[in-house]
Amino acid sequence: MSEVTVTPPDTTEAPPAPVPRRPRNWAKIAGITLLVVLLLLFPVLTGTEVAYLKAGQYVLIGVVGAIGLTMLVGQAGQLSLATPFFLLVGAVSYAVLAGGSGDSGDLVGLGWPPLLAAIGAVLICGLVGLAFGPVSGRLRGIYLGVASLSLVFLGLYLGQSLDMLSGGTSTGRPPPTFELFGFPFANTEPAPTLLGVAIQKQQRLWYLFLVVALGAYLLARGAVRSRIGRAWRAVRDNEAAATAMGVHVTWVKAGAFTISSAYAGVAGVMTALWLDLVKPDENEFVGTYSITVAIGYLAMVIIGGLGSIPGAVAGAVLVNGLPQLLTLGATEFGWFADAQFGGPSPVLVSAFVYGAAIVLVVMFEPGGLAAIGRRLAHVRAAHPTRGGDRR
Repeated sequence: MSEVTVTPPDTTEAPPAPVPRRPRNWAKIAGITLLVVLLLLFPVLTGTEVAYLKAGQYVLIGVVGAIGLTMLVGQAGQLSLATPFFLLVGAVSYAVLAGGSGDSGDLVGLGWPPLLAAIGAVLICGLVGLAFGPVSGRLRGIYLGVASLSLVFLGLYLGQSLDMLSGGTSTGRPPPTFELFGFPFANTEPAPTLLGVAIQKQQRLWYLFLVVALGAYLLARGAVRSRIGRAWRAVRDNEAAATAMGVHVTWVKAGAFTISSAYAGVAGVMTALWLDLVKPDENEFVGTYSITVAIGYLAMVIIGGLGSIPGAVAGAVLVNGLPQLLTLGATEFGWFADAQFGGPSPVLVSAFVYGAAIVLVVMFEPGGLAAIGRRLAHVRAAHPTRGGDRR
């Protein structure tokens, strides 16, 4: 009888198929490159028209504050209207830490180096936000919003009462000139030039604010994608489930409020340098640190898309940029000439525009501008343009 040879089955696994690389989005890369070039050359493009630089600086201030707020409201699910309070705390802290006693000697000033004073001001805002942690950790929704709004009234009272710190509502106090490693952000002679344009105070502040805004953006993107961001979203979606997964809800909420407060402190230091004056508001409704500003920052994150970092940037461009653009148009082209006779003003038109934008977002696209951008990107990816299609 002949023997039958049985071949054992081949148990070796086939090598895994290589994961296909995603094609590079050259249009996106080109768009980002063009945007970076325009931002870097913006002082050159504006030339001696510093009003446009001031408008751009104000937009960058809004970008930093809106990024901090969207992490708190959109990622961690905590409603806050306290941004103006922390703007004031950041501005006054910088003026006190870096400033002197003034000509009359009635101001408190420690005379720290400006960079160290700016860092100290941000830390103070973070610590004040952390001190509010027991409240933010136990309240949610509209109750937390009302509690945080009380800080705006507290800032109004302290700013008006502590003249030795804020300078008072009549005169305020000028913030010290910012310096970085001996380089002053002020007018100097001779001044360095870029493509024939002198880089003086406003041009230098533009580049400083641009670097700060970019750093704030990158840090926020990193935080959202890290364990911290996952803990924020877990608490936002379901606190009971987050607790079951080992998340300390109270500490996560307090941490989110602290980080958002620190971001607002950075924007506060930028505001002091932008205005070249630290001056508390005379009332709680109109001013640099008023309830109107709180509503404006909340509008930025709603219009941009709650929790979206790029959306916060877009919302800041709209809410902070539109009034500046309309004001420049009124100055240079005579827009709103009838404003003094009861006609519409740049501020009124801007309020109507972003108020209408909020209504449209809530009704038709709760994801805001960020969701609209993602939808357009998906449509473009689903229907790519064929290079050989000639029509």
